[in-house]
Amino acid sequence: MAQTKPKAAQFYGVSGNGTAGQVLISDGNGGMSWGANTEQFTVSWATPTGQSLTYTQPNPQSSSGRPGSAFPTTTFTATKSGEEISGTATIAGLPAGITATQSLSGTGVNNFLTVTLAGVFPGADSLNTALTLSGLTVVVPAPLVVSYLVVAGAGGGGFGAGGGGGAGGLRTSYGSTTGGGGSAESTLTLSTSTNYTVTIGAGGAGGTSSAANGINGSNSVFYNIISTGGGGGGTRGGAGYSGSAGGSGGGEAGDNSGSGGAAVTSPVVQGYAGGSHSTGGTGAAGGGSAYAIGGGHSGNSGGNGANGLPVSITGSSVTYAAGGGGGGQSGYSAGSGGTGGGGNGGTSGAGSAGTVNTGSGGGGDGNGDNVGGEGGSGIVIIRYPDNYTISGLSGSTDTSISGVKITTFTNQGTGNIQFN
Repeated sequence: MAQTKPKAAQFYGVSGNGTAGQVLISDGNGGMSWGANTEQFTVSWATPTGQSLTYTQPNPQSSSGRPGSAFPTTTFTATKSGEEISGTATIAGLPAGITATQSLSGTGVNNFLTVTLAGVFPGADSLNTALTLSGLTVVVPAPLVVSYLVVAGAGGGGFGAGGGGGAGGLRTSYGSTTGGGGSAESTLTLSTSTNYTVTIGAGGAGGTSSAANGINGSNSVFYNIISTGGGGGGTRGGAGYSGSAGGSGGGEAGDNSGSGGAAVTSPVVQGYAGGSHSTGGTGAAGGGSAYAIGGGHSGNSGGNGANGLPVSITGSSVTYAAGGGGGGQSGYSAGSGGTGGGGNGGTSGAGSAGTVNTGSGGGGDGNGDNVGGEGGSGIVIIRYPDNYTISGLSGSTDTSISGVKITTFTNQGTGNIQFN
């Protein structure tokens, strides 16, 4: 009699008293037993779709494993060129047992969403699995329109009955007025992932001998906006006693006939001339500012530095680029520094320094053969939409005003920034 050939073993689902990782197996002849599940299933991925985003292929693209075993970490990204992604995605098409977490990298244009898949293998193949994303907000951000304030370093005060230092040139696109009395300049429309130069100009040193004026301040720069350093105050015994030209001009020295330094006119007017003598005597004139001409001296007393220009780019009014006061004869009054950080002139002592990061001029030395005050260093402030971020040169960013960021740069020197 012919024998019956046993049937091949078959796998059945887990139930009853099976332990983790085991399945119920039939020997084909009615016998049943628990045994290890060695069957593996494959999950592979198509490129995800949805919301017209650009997706990377999930990596790894294909994985195999036993049902219930750990699914390997798999990731893909989504982005939209020239646009910004925000919100949380709804992800359709995930196989049973596989879950997704997501995170956004950065803000502003060209940011991207990273999706991470994990969990356990399903109990069946899931081949060329198509995931579809929805529910994200994808927008074209506000144009990168940047307002700016660029103030140069100021001039140092002159030596020995020295004129006040002239303020650094001031250029701004914010508000209604720029340095020198002109209308505010145009804003800049810039690009992302592009280097833009930022330079903070140093203040010029005060005069230290009768041979030379106070030193001019250094230029400050943002991209193609260049503000010119302020002119040094005139020095007694110097060439013509006149103040030096600059963003704003330095004041005339005492004791002789000269004139206040002129304010530059190229590439644009950025301030006013330094003061000149109105009468004879040993007093020196004040430095010019972004707002007004420096004060002329009166006899042996020094002239006042001109007041600076208020600008509200930070959200509150701050005054910048004042002139330094002129030095006075011992026993008489020295000129006061202009409002906004101008250094006071001296009488029998040295002039005082202009305030740092205001671009305000140093005070002139009195008639005591001391030294002029150092000019104040410059500053760059930029205001731009809050969906952009800045990298590169270190600055301080204020986010307290809705919809905008305001970044202030104060450290002397040059570096690059990028918007992203």
